[in-house]
Amino acid sequence: MDKETLAYYDRHAEVYSSQTRNADMRHIQDRFLSYLCKGNRILDLGCGTGRDSCYFLARGFAVEAVDGSSEMVSIARENTGLDVRHMYFEDMSYRDRFDGIWACASLLHTPSGNLPSMLLSCFRALGKDGILYLSFKEGTFEGMREGRYYTDMTEERLRSMLCDLACGNSLEEMFVSKDAIAGRNVLWLNAIARKL
Repeated sequence: MDKETLAYYDRHAEVYSSQTRNADMRHIQDRFLSYLCKGNRILDLGCGTGRDSCYFLARGFAVEAVDGSSEMVSIARENTGLDVRHMYFEDMSYRDRFDGIWACASLLHTPSGNLPSMLLSCFRALGKDGILYLSFKEGTFEGMREGRYYTDMTEERLRSMLCDLACGNSLEEMFVSKDAIAGRNVLWLNAIARKL
């Protein structure tokens, strides 16, 4: 993630927390959890203020959470009680550690040229049959928008990127959802992939 995007989240962590803490993500969270078993280990990659980590913890999953924004990490630690790690995605070096990775609206801040290596890092962090969830704003835009770097995705582009990384992975499903925050007219492209 570029420095300007990280600085944005550090500056706006409290506002972001208040805007997103009550977003109802249950239909997507539960869709992801349906591939896992209670007690499985989940990495919340780009956990923000910890909303999703709290949901997974309450349902009996073991959660590790990381974020690149130090301010977000502080809020997430307070919200979740977890020892949330301050870590940049490109520094991720886990191997066969997790049953699931939840990358909700986090990898979308990665330039498209760096996404394949990021996805490979995610798959390396998963154990056999591990599940990766990721989401992007639907579209073709890439660049700075509202103070942050975004890589939007079309179904064809994301499917092609995941298929190019098909080395032992399978795309389980892809679907479009509306924004969970009231008043925002944004469509999200969601994908769930399995490490075989």
